[in-house]
Amino acid sequence: MTPAVASGLSTGWLALREPADAAARSVDLVELLSGPHGFEPRVVLHDLGAGTGSMARWLAPQLPGRQHWMLHDRDRGLLEVAVRTPPNDAAGRPVAVTSVPGELDDLTGAELAGATVVTASALLDMLTAAQVERLSTVCAATGATLLLTTTVTGVVALSPVDDLDGALCGAFNEHQRRAGRLGPDAADAAAAALTSAGYRVTTRRAPWRLGPADADLIRAWLRGWVEAAVNQRPDLRPAGAGYLRRRAGQLDNAGLRVVVDHVDLFAVPDRAVAS
Repeated sequence: MTPAVASGLSTGWLALREPADAAARSVDLVELLSGPHGFEPRVVLHDLGAGTGSMARWLAPQLPGRQHWMLHDRDRGLLEVAVRTPPNDAAGRPVAVTSVPGELDDLTGAELAGATVVTASALLDMLTAAQVERLSTVCAATGATLLLTTTVTGVVALSPVDDLDGALCGAFNEHQRRAGRLGPDAADAAAAALTSAGYRVTTRRAPWRLGPADADLIRAWLRGWVEAAVNQRPDLRPAGAGYLRRRAGQLDNAGLRVVVDHVDLFAVPDRAVAS
């Protein structure tokens, strides 16, 4: 259920990034989930912007107890993939999965009624401040615990360093903020909105650390990163073409490493912390 401004994600890109997301996410935030809901016999999880179900595939095997995942996305094709490949829980039992097509802006508290946990991955940075505030209010009304992962911070480090890194990174971050999106400001904005809605918020860094074994992902990420940057700043386009050639050569020689910073966010209603 990505917002209308962020449609068109490909299954190929989602498959490429899934292992990197899984390796980066904070496991200790998953351990905190046992606090507010005690792993009841049946846990209902709503995954927003679920795509092909990567969040469920990562989280479900780490949670004991029966699980029912409600997968929300605006892209019915991605949801069809997700329901065909449901994960198992920690005991090896198949997890119940239901697809919920729809727009994020149409999400209501009634749809989330009974939710134990609300999750999302790589979603917050695509939202506006108004969408994040509305989502915080809707989730708070349900009393659900939140695990919102893989939100970009705008910090990228490539090794070896190139003189164009800074300009491209700055332009990319500007592109992420287009049309009012929060982009790299999303984690801080979400933490503030959730705190105002009555949540206790914990964050952890969750960087992608990519090397020679991740060459296909680096190549795809680089193309998208540079293309977004030069779309934002067309004056960088000629230099960007040369940059991609240099980086491709380094990648072909197993000499390129990339760190893309993200933040994971865990939020629990204050009353659950106090009880």
